[in-house]
Parts: sequence; C-alpha cells; structure tokens
Amino acid sequence: MRAHMHHLRRDERGMSLVFVSVAFMALLSATTLAIDVGMFMNSRAQAQNAADAGALAGVTALVFNSFTDRTSTGPAVMSAINTAKANSVAGATVSVTPADVTFPNDPSGQPNRVQVQVFRTADRSNAVSTLMGGIFGVATADVIATATAEASPANAMTCVKPFMIPDKWKENVDSKGNPDGPWTTNSNFDEFDNKGNPLPNADVYIPAEQTGYTGYTTANDAGTTLVLRAGTGNQPNPSFYYSWKMPGDTGGSFYRDNIAACNTSVISYDPNNPYYMTQEPGAMSGPTLQGIQDLIDQDPDAQWVDSCKCVKSPKFSISPRVFPIPLFNPQYYAEGKANGRVASFELANFLGFFAQRVDNSNGQIYGIITQIIGVVDKNAGPAPAGMFARSIRLVQ
Repeated sequence: MRAHMHHLRRDERGMSLVFVSVAFMALLSATTLAIDVGMFMNSRAQAQNAADAGALAGVTALVFNSFTDRTSTGPAVMSAINTAKANSVAGATVSVTPADVTFPNDPSGQPNRVQVQVFRTADRSNAVSTLMGGIFGVATADVIATATAEASPANAMTCVKPFMIPDKWKENVDSKGNPDGPWTTNSNFDEFDNKGNPLPNADVYIPAEQTGYTGYTTANDAGTTLVLRAGTGNQPNPSFYYSWKMPGDTGGSFYRDNIAACNTSVISYDPNNPYYMTQEPGAMSGPTLQGIQDLIDQDPDAQWVDSCKCVKSPKFSISPRVFPIPLFNPQYYAEGKANGRVASFELANFLGFFAQRVDNSNGQIYGIITQIIGVVDKNAGPAPAGMFARSIRLVQ
C-alpha cells in the first residue's frame, strides 16, 4: 500500500490536461481581448466618422441655409442630426439629439462653429454589445465621439469666373446728387464730378479688412436678385460686369471655357499684397452669355429656394450654376479713372452667384446672390472677417 501511494505521488499522468485547461483559458481570454477590443476600436472609428459628418453637415447648413437659426428645429441642427444618424456604428444608429448639437465660438470669439456628439451608450439604451466579453461579465461597451466643424472666412477661391463687378459701397450721394441716398443695384459709385473734382459728400467704400466693411455680406444680401450686363462708362455700377484676363491665356474661346468649366488657379485676397486684374481685350459680351448658358445647360433643373435661401439641384450637391464672381474695389477704380489711369481693378472680395438665365436680346444675365465656399490661403495672411466666402473644415 505504501509503495502504491508512493507511485501515485510520483505519477505525472493527467498533468497535460491541467496545462491544456489553463492554456485554453488563456487563449479564450486573448481571443476575447482581440475580438472585442478590435470591434470596440472599429466602433469608435465609426462613431467618429458619424460625428465628423454631422458637424460638417451642420456647419454647411449654417452657411448655406441660415447663419442665425440655431434652434432645435433649424437647418443646422437638423442637418447635423440626420447626417450623423445616417452613419451607423456597429450596424446600429447612433443616438444624437438637438441638445447634442451646440454652437461654440472660435478662439477669436466668433460664433462660427458647430459641435456634434454621438452616443452608443448604456445611458442611451444603445450600448455596443460585446461578442465574447459576456463570458467575463462585460456584456456591453459605451462608445462616444465628438467633432467640431468651423465656417471661417475664406480669403481665396478656385473656379473663379473671368468677369468682375464692383463691391458694395455706402451711398452718400444718390443719382440726383442728394445726400444719403439708399444703395440699390442701379446706383453709381460717385466720388468725382464730370471734371474729375472730388465731390463734397462722396460715396464711401470700406474694404473687408477694416471695421465697418461696406461690401456684400451673406446676412444682408443672400437672396438678392442681380441682373448683370457689360459695363459702360467710367462710374462703377453694381450691375456692370467687366471681363477679366485670367491667368493662362487670352481670347474669346479661353474666356468662355473659364466660365463653362473651372479655372483651377487659386485667386487670393491679401490686403498687404493687392491682386490687380486687367480687363480682357475685345468685346466679351457674347462669350460671357455663351459661357453662362453652357453652365445652365449642365444643370437645367437647379432652382433657387426662398425658404432656405439656397440652391437645390437634382444632380449635384453644389450646382455648377453657383460660382464665385470676383469683386473689385470701386474706389480704386474711380480714383484711377479720375487720374487718367487705364482701367485697373483691385480685387476686393468674392461674391456667390446663382445663374438663373440669360437674355441674349439685351445681353443680360439674371441671377441671385448666394453663399459660396472658399479656401484659406495661409500665405495671404489671416482672412479678413468681412470676406463673403466661407471655408468649411473640421477643427476638432
């Protein structure tokens, strides 16, 4: 008996089962870690995509629909929520409510940001279920993501069209010489009389980088009808356009192509390094009307919608009929003409324009002022607060 017990004590049979059991538990734990942590990381990335998309959609609606409507049912909040929910996380819809869409200021104090938080959490009753974690008592995991997008002033544009109009000014003298006349799309910029002498109560232009900018703004001018025709005379008029010799080439065909298509040159506004535009030689009314008609034909069903002050297209997210027009400084132009300078144009801003139709019988282009998306050229210095175009980007 003693010998038998001694034998059992030294017998190692069955030890492999112990090792296999321990190894199995370790393998199961590692598998759980690999599967669930990997799934959790993927869900986190998907949640961030949903938050990013929601923030970008919200700030885009803020720019194009209403910069002031930040209510729970306004376009910015609803666009953010609907877009975020369209991006599923682990096969399910995220939770995002109007309270999860906020409007923080940027570092300079400007209210041009949209922040969106998305949730798949136990508190929202939609936590992400684990695959293996339940074995160890971890049945769900919380996933939260936050994103912030910004609509900051843009100081540069691409796809700029090769004709320009004067920026808006403060009308101090109306067409009859009366002081403080209201500015209209039929006003003239009056700084000098017919002999080149300064008027005692001249019209005033304040550029975009200065306090009291007099030019076009989305808040004041989006939705305004503008009828353009080839410029005549020496006084800038809001309805007069002048052809512009864009970088690359000259001639009617090149000019028309730059309207119908996109000239990818980046045109920047830098107050410390003005950009001067030279008028295209020759009569360009015909190529202008033809190029605009080419644009309209690309998206004939696009329409202006008054309720949102925006353009809706069945074919494009942004219709090709929406484009930037360069604005020139009317004061620089008027002073140059008064001093005998050849017509010279100083870039002052960019204006968003929706082309509705052309009238070949009178050479006019009918359209509506609308918001436009631009870019930021860091080499041109900080974008002035008065810039009409906005640059949309994620900042957090």
